[in-house]
Amino acid sequence: MRQEDLLVEIGTEELPPKALKSLGQAFSDQVSDGLKKAELNFDGAQFYASARRLAVYVSRLEYQQLDKTVEKRGPAVAAAFDSDGNPTKAAQGWARGLGINLEDAGRLTTDKGEWLVYEAEVKGQTLEQVLPQIVEKALAALPVPKMMRWGNSSHAFIRPVHTLCMLYGSQLIDGTLFGIQSSQKLQGHRFHHSEAVALEHAEHYLDTLRKAHVEADFFSRRKLISEGLAAVGTEHDAEVATDDALLDEVTALVEWPVVLTAEFDRDFLQVPKEALIYTMKGDQKYFPLIDKSGQLLPIFAFVTNIESKDPRQIIEGNQKVIRPRLADAEFFFNTDKKHTLASRLDSLDSVLFQKQLGTLKDKAQRIGNLAKSVAGLLHANTEHAYRAGLLSKADLMSQMVMEFPEVQGTMGQHYALHDNEPEEVAAAIGTQYHPRYAGDTLPHSDVGCAVALADKLDTLVGIFGIGQLPKGDKDPFALRRAAIGLLRICVEQRLSLDLKALIHAATKEFGDLLNNRDVEQQVFEFILGRFRSWYQEKGIETDVIQAVLSRQPSSPVDFDARIAAVQHFKSLPSAAALAAANKRVANILTKNAPSHDIQVDSTLLSDPAELALAAQLSNTETAVNEAMKNLDYKLALEKLSALHQAVDDFFERVMVMDKDDAVRNNRLALLQQLRGLFLQVADISVLN
Repeated sequence: MRQEDLLVEIGTEELPPKALKSLGQAFSDQVSDGLKKAELNFDGAQFYASARRLAVYVSRLEYQQLDKTVEKRGPAVAAAFDSDGNPTKAAQGWARGLGINLEDAGRLTTDKGEWLVYEAEVKGQTLEQVLPQIVEKALAALPVPKMMRWGNSSHAFIRPVHTLCMLYGSQLIDGTLFGIQSSQKLQGHRFHHSEAVALEHAEHYLDTLRKAHVEADFFSRRKLISEGLAAVGTEHDAEVATDDALLDEVTALVEWPVVLTAEFDRDFLQVPKEALIYTMKGDQKYFPLIDKSGQLLPIFAFVTNIESKDPRQIIEGNQKVIRPRLADAEFFFNTDKKHTLASRLDSLDSVLFQKQLGTLKDKAQRIGNLAKSVAGLLHANTEHAYRAGLLSKADLMSQMVMEFPEVQGTMGQHYALHDNEPEEVAAAIGTQYHPRYAGDTLPHSDVGCAVALADKLDTLVGIFGIGQLPKGDKDPFALRRAAIGLLRICVEQRLSLDLKALIHAATKEFGDLLNNRDVEQQVFEFILGRFRSWYQEKGIETDVIQAVLSRQPSSPVDFDARIAAVQHFKSLPSAAALAAANKRVANILTKNAPSHDIQVDSTLLSDPAELALAAQLSNTETAVNEAMKNLDYKLALEKLSALHQAVDDFFERVMVMDKDDAVRNNRLALLQQLRGLFLQVADISVLN
């Protein structure tokens, strides 16, 4: 069967850069799914995407579907013929629709009766017949939030479409989309090669466009930019400040990337570097340079879409562009310094945090009080914690943060230092939102941790307290992120804090503002639930997480220690048998638990297996309790693993449900003791 490579490309106006990568992948996935549903086999598919094109390249695609036999079932025989054996209108209409004589039909007998049936030979369709519809459906299914129309046509897409190419090997597949006829013409680079280029063969796609100054492979362009930035860093003995999102966006903005460097006035370095970096990266898509000591250099790298014979003109143009933006940041900084953070507190009263929960000033006061309480538990400076919490939101009223929201907190730290606030207070203001994302840094002091925890707890308790729980993927107050951040701070900074106590303290700060009576339990369960996704990302098995979750330990540090212990226990040779035994014990006790706690009566023990288990339990209980005092859950489970043989012997030789009530209850008490020892750490019965 014929197999060739397929290239499908639509040439457009400049596509949205932040969405380009996802659009390209979605286009490839949709076309692949369409080809699979059409039963056309291929080796693989990949997307190509640049500012002015979306394309999918399919390797070794079959040209035609296989012929197949299709069973066409007709009416039931009872309905197909009358009492005289003559065909009814139903049978005649069915045969006519298939283009056959009724005599050609067979019969199919099922448990529901006998039916007319005809096995039709269906010739497989060619790629030419199915591809246009597949591409049309793929484009319609792209994750495009808002379509646009252009010209006088009724067609709609994310951007105006200028070219369509569907090339199978060297064969052009005929079709029309968005009013554009498929052709072998592609758009070249807007400036370097404004005329169209002809594609002779699908496999020549990348090379043909490269001759027209277009690198259509998104990842090749990204690599070129990364290598160019790395070379700049090496040249200046500095680190280029970048991130994946910015790199993807810049990759989507250009078709022929050229990395250049430019400079800005050194006087701007008096402005906090975070504001300058945000301006360069966020507004201009530039890449700042940081020296080995962490200081910002008056140099930045940028990516241009033109390979100029005189790059100096491009460099000077970008230097002119960045100057007013940095001047704005400088102006905002100097203006903001004329007012202290403390003087901005009253203005927070004019901004609602949430209409049922009060203003930002109310929130700042709650954070200050709660941070003071948390700091006391951590034996940290409570006055510094209170001051940092009280001033934590003041920078939101500064011109700098109003212009550049991403530097909130950071600018508060700089302004606090300028106001001669204690360094510990300033640092805590600067890290109040940390961690802001996965892998972000944590507050480095106990005061900083207290403020960050207070901020997150206030939001969680407040929003849950008015019944606005996150639903599905809707989480407008980022409660999931707040909960994960809270857990990370406690676990990674080894803070021995009790979640229930923290949540209760946060709830008290709201007074009578909350109308959800179950707020404390709901917030506690919500935070514990975040442990599941957090540990799963770390590769911890779901059953290990569930074994600990079932016990609901209220200290995150304690929770983490139990996870480590259960994970270790699961690797022991005796783990599987003990887990199975625990499951059996749990089932027995669920159905036959005594109405009240019963102590094991040694005088009622008679079978050697139960005597041995009771003796070993007694010895093990002492060792386990000692390990539990030291929170050494790993040692506790190791001690319990030694019960493996005794438990096996007990279940093999002893009838738990003895006819004698006293003996039966005594044996149930023995199992209850066994189960209780394990449950001190986790519910081992859920392990697979």
